Amino acid sequence: MKGEFHAPSLEHEFFPGILWFEHVANGWFAIDRLMFVRLLMAAVVAVFFVIAMRSPKLVPSGVQNVAEIALDFVRVNIAEEILGKKEGRRFLPVLATMFFLIFAMNLPSVIPGLNISPNARVGMPLVLAIVGYFVFIYAGAKRYGFFKYVKSSIVIPNLPPALHILVVPLEFLSTFILRPATLTLRLMANMLAGHIILVLMFSATNFFFFQMNGWTTVSFGTIIAAIAFTLFELLVIFLQAYIFSLLSAVYIELALHADEH
Repeated sequence: MKGEFHAPSLEHEFFPGILWFEHVANGWFAIDRLMFVRLLMAAVVAVFFVIAMRSPKLVPSGVQNVAEIALDFVRVNIAEEILGKKEGRRFLPVLATMFFLIFAMNLPSVIPGLNISPNARVGMPLVLAIVGYFVFIYAGAKRYGFFKYVKSSIVIPNLPPALHILVVPLEFLSTFILRPATLTLRLMANMLAGHIILVLMFSATNFFFFQMNGWTTVSFGTIIAAIAFTLFELLVIFLQAYIFSLLSAVYIELALHADEH
């Protein structure tokens, strides 16, 4: 009704109705709007790199040049910066996949018509965190053997024996529980908060401009704030992809040098 403001529903935004396959395999393959956006952006990333690299040239141009610049950013500033050239090249595929998937799936939060990042719901951040989790455990187990790696990660040398009772559980919690949990929650919480703020700002603009007689001037302030925050959200979109990939590389590096605890 005119003059009434209704806050956006989080349930409707983040748990929308099923679009397709609701009754296939008891709903295991059901696709809602957020899942559709995930599949769409994953397909966009795949098609972009297929087109860019389908016939690579020694001197890149056009789409190939954009793709190589993007890959070089991940290689130089994440993989090699943290892991060095040898190990950076080894783990570049998984770090690049994380970076570009996260970036692409964050981007819909500012794309008209999509207007939400699928990373604002826990599923995709959790899957990516689990991938990073298994990769750093694999890196440590491959170098030391699984049990030696676990021991090296949680047992600090030269501590008084009594302190191990306190320190070992804390190190285990920090290394094998909190790392994937914090990766998941950091990405989800940032994209969730950004979406909510944008929705509230644009909703306030609509409210003041179309419904509140005499408050039209206020709507100009809210729309300017909404545009400014949209630009800030673009920075957050990039930073979250960078931070997630960077921390994954740091965890791999720690696993590769677990004996230097």
